[in-house]
Amino acid sequence: MTISGGIDVDGVARSFGDVHAVREATLTVRPGSVAGLIGPNGSGKTTLLLMLATLLAPDAGRISIAGHDPVEQPREVRARMGWMPDTLGAWPSLTVRQTLVAAGRLYGLTQDAAGERAAELIDVVSLEPLADRPNRVLSRGQKQRLSLARAIVHDPDVLLLDEPASGLDPQARADLRELIRRFAAEGKAVLVSSHVLAELDEMADTAVYLRAGRTASADAVERSVRSARDWRIRAIDASTLAPALAAAGVPAELIRADNLGTLVPIGDEDQAARLLAALVGSGVAVSSFGPAVGDLEHVFLELNREEGDS
Repeated sequence: MTISGGIDVDGVARSFGDVHAVREATLTVRPGSVAGLIGPNGSGKTTLLLMLATLLAPDAGRISIAGHDPVEQPREVRARMGWMPDTLGAWPSLTVRQTLVAAGRLYGLTQDAAGERAAELIDVVSLEPLADRPNRVLSRGQKQRLSLARAIVHDPDVLLLDEPASGLDPQARADLRELIRRFAAEGKAVLVSSHVLAELDEMADTAVYLRAGRTASADAVERSVRSARDWRIRAIDASTLAPALAAAGVPAELIRADNLGTLVPIGDEDQAARLLAALVGSGVAVSSFGPAVGDLEHVFLELNREEGDS
């Protein structure tokens, strides 16, 4: 296994009795990048994250976090890794500031340094109005922001984020995307597990797809990338689309519609460009033309379809 200094996983498996939660997982997240961890419920994402976070030992395979083995060197891994689980409780009587100071102290910061770091992070995650309020008054989204601040209190090299956008409002989601990209720009390796694939599309450099406890092979991902996907088209006069699509050679049986526009399967961007040129050339006033789903969702759906067909 090549050690990247970020996250390296090679042939990892973990079972619970006769339940094979993770069968074979192999992945790399390099420093300075964001990777999305994607898979349906029950695919093994949480179990894999728990192994990366030193909270479960693998039955087989090897893991390296910032150059250290989570099983043999858990203290070294925890010193370099920030872990934000999907749900992490907070002491209800402590304030946001006290929570972050306590977290900093647990990571070995002095009282003064922990206080300075808490003040810095309260600003980073936009919790200033609630800094000295007890945690019990926080909403779900505010608790998520506190959980993220707690995960980065020791300025780790590697970040594991499980559903970090859960409960956040649209502005907070946008702020989170910007923050995660900033972490990568600082050289951190970031692995984000999320069911909100549109969010991952906007922040992830790469993606890891888990199916039934196995990471999808590069060949399977490439086949999914190359497969046709629906593009959604809208025109000022919707009645002009069908005849123009027919004239461009799109079979009528492949043309569908939903409440947002007309759907046509397209193989790649070259084909999309040719179709758009044909529509505009025939006089259609195209107002919107783009993929109906993002890149990550397209691959995810195709991989699951392939799994169901196998």
